[in-house]
Amino acid sequence: MNVTIKQMNKFLTFNLPSAYLCGVRLKELNNELSKVTVRYNWLTKNPFKSMYFAVQSMAAELSTGAIVIKKIKESGKPISMLVTNHKGSFTKKAIGKITFTCTDGLLIDNALKSTIETGEGQTILMKSVGIDQQGDQVSAYEFEWSVKLKSKK
Repeated sequence: MNVTIKQMNKFLTFNLPSAYLCGVRLKELNNELSKVTVRYNWLTKNPFKSMYFAVQSMAAELSTGAIVIKKIKESGKPISMLVTNHKGSFTKKAIGKITFTCTDGLLIDNALKSTIETGEGQTILMKSVGIDQQGDQVSAYEFEWSVKLKSKK
C-alpha cells in the first residue's frame, strides 16, 4: 500500500489539527526522505518576532513521523509507533517559509524488520533540519521513535 502526500495531509487535518491550522504541510515523501514546510505568520509567531519553537517542533516531528507511517503502512503489519524522546536546538530566528527535511528513511527498515521478526520494540533516532528561504539552518531536531508489533488479543 503506497502512502501519498495527499493522504498524509488529510491525516494531518483530522488527527493533528493544531499542526494543520498552523500551516504545517508535507511536501515530499519517499523511502529515504521527507520534507515539511511551515510559514511564519500570526498563528505561528512568538513575542520575539520569529516562529514559536512548538510550531517548529510539530513540523520537524512530522518530517520524521511521515516516513515511519509510510513504511509501517507498506509493511502491512500492525505496528505501533510513539515518540519517546526529542531534542531541539535553534541557531537563527525562524521567519518566512521554513522547510524541515529528514533523510533517515533507511534507518526505519531494519527496526521494522527486527520488530516484525522478534516482536520486541525497537527505537530509531531520526534527525530533522529546518532551513529558511535563504538556505540558512534555523533549527535541528532529533526524535527517538519507538516501533513495536502490536500484540494479538
